[in-house]
Amino acid sequence: MSANARIEWLQQFRRYLQVEKASSEWTLTHYTKDVEQFFQFMDRQGIKALPDVQNEDVRAFASELISMNYSKRSVARKLSALRSFGRFLLREEHWEKNLFLNVYLPKQSKRLPTFLYEEEMSHFLTALPRKTAFDKRDAAILELLYATGMRVSECSALALADMDAKTEMIRVFGKGRKERYLPVGKPACKAVDAYITKSRPVFLERLPEKSSKHLFLNYRGGPLTDRSIRKIMEKRLKEVAVYQDVSPHTIRHSFATHLLNSGADLRVVQELLGHESLSATQVYTHVSKERLKTVYDRFHPRA
Repeated sequence: MSANARIEWLQQFRRYLQVEKASSEWTLTHYTKDVEQFFQFMDRQGIKALPDVQNEDVRAFASELISMNYSKRSVARKLSALRSFGRFLLREEHWEKNLFLNVYLPKQSKRLPTFLYEEEMSHFLTALPRKTAFDKRDAAILELLYATGMRVSECSALALADMDAKTEMIRVFGKGRKERYLPVGKPACKAVDAYITKSRPVFLERLPEKSSKHLFLNYRGGPLTDRSIRKIMEKRLKEVAVYQDVSPHTIRHSFATHLLNSGADLRVVQELLGHESLSATQVYTHVSKERLKTVYDRFHPRA
């Protein structure tokens, strides 16, 4: 496949993901890389054009991925990306059928999400410093993430107008720009208010216009990116967390687990998390069961 043809296909596919599917920047980046990897495979196999691809070629590519020692999770993502590419080709009438559907995704072992216990989360949030402008901003971010269970990407996209202190609600745009409203607890509201009134103006001073629609800002006054928020979370978790085996997603996992442990309805938690299907939320019921078993084994005299 020529370099020009490859670039054209990738641009069209990326535009399809961006406009039609409202995909995240993460999806845009990784899915286009995965399709590029398949194009490179086509070059090695001497396949000149996409209409020339056969079922056995797709299976050979999947086998090659496995032989290259990619994890099951990575192989599954790459094949999912190619299935999406196949749907795009069908839509554009470049293929008669989606050949990537004929390759089964590798079955992945279920991994229970890491979470902090209620006492650990309380200790973590209480121990956060709140003196400097950066301290207040970081505390507001972490309090808000735990109060709402929103994704890091959703947090970085928040606008100042999305926060309603009077009703203690915040508007969030999830995957596919799907809108949902989330309640915000009083500690998080207090932390966000302290940031907005005392810290945010400090960051705005570096902007010529002295204003921004974004809620969370960096030291230059620009919007915080997903990556910046992840770095902030990792830094603060390392500083005061009870243990180190945690990730930025730990707070979201903790939010869901604590709600279910307290008797919240599974479908309510699904709505709060912005999950499309209930099965994505059900993993937290397994976490709750694991916690019950741990507590039972620890405290029951005849466990």
